[in-house]
Amino acid sequence: MNKFIQFSITFLFVSLSNHVFSAASDDVKTNPEDFETSTYEDEIYDPLEGINRAIFSFNNTADRIILEPVAKGYKKLPSPVQSGLGNFINNLKLPLAAFNQLLQGQGENAVESTGRFIINSTIGIFGLIDVADNIGLEQKEEDFGQTLATWGVGDGFYVVLPLFGPSNLRDTTGMIMTMMTDPINAYATNQGQSWAIPMRTAANAVDQRSQIIDEVNALRDNSVDYYAAVRSSYYQNRKAAIMNTDDDVLTPLPLISIEFE
Repeated sequence: MNKFIQFSITFLFVSLSNHVFSAASDDVKTNPEDFETSTYEDEIYDPLEGINRAIFSFNNTADRIILEPVAKGYKKLPSPVQSGLGNFINNLKLPLAAFNQLLQGQGENAVESTGRFIINSTIGIFGLIDVADNIGLEQKEEDFGQTLATWGVGDGFYVVLPLFGPSNLRDTTGMIMTMMTDPINAYATNQGQSWAIPMRTAANAVDQRSQIIDEVNALRDNSVDYYAAVRSSYYQNRKAAIMNTDDDVLTPLPLISIEFE
C-alpha cells in the first residue's frame, strides 16, 4: 500500500501538469466573440467554483513555468522524432480503448482498434510507425468516462483537479477506473518497472500540450473569463467525444485535458 501511495503522489506531480495554459499566440487568429459562452454553458453545475478557481490558478502557473516551455522544446524536435513518439504513445492507449469500445457495444471499432494495436506493435516497430493508418485502421479513443456516459451516468458537478485540470465526477471516476485497469501500466508494475508509468503519462502530457499551444494561448488571451472558457471547452469536447462526433466541427475550442494512460 505504501508503494501505491508513493506511486500515486509521484504520478500526480509528474504528469498532471497537462491542463494548464500560457503565453501569446502567434499563429491562431481569433476574436473575443469566438470564446463567448452560451447561456447553457454558463449554467454548468459548478458548486465548488471558488475552490476550482484557486486550483485552476495553480494549474495555470504550473503550465507557464513547466509544461508549456517543455512542450515548445518538444515541438523543436525533428518531425520524424515527434511523430514517432506520438505514435508510440497513442499505440499504448489502444488496448483500453478497445475494451471501452466493447463495453459501449462498438464491436466493429473494438476489432479495428485491436487490429491497429497488433499491426503497429509488430510491423510498426512497437508503434513508432503508424502502419495501420495507411491501411485504413484509424485511431479511435474511448475512455471509461465515455463508457459511463453511454450507460446513462450523468456528469455530476464540475471539478478542477490539481494538475489534471478540468473534469467532473463521472470523468474523475472514469480516470480512477483507468488507473486500476490499464494493462500496459499493470504489466510495467508486474515487471518491476513502475517508474515507466509516470514517465509515460508525462510524455503523453507534453505530446498533447504541444499540439494545442497556439489554441490554448488564443483561448486565454481572448477570453473575458478564462476559467469559464476552459470549463465550456471541456464540456463541449467531452460531449463531442461521448457522441462520437467530429471535434473539428462541434468543438472549436481546444480540449485541455490529460489521460492517465
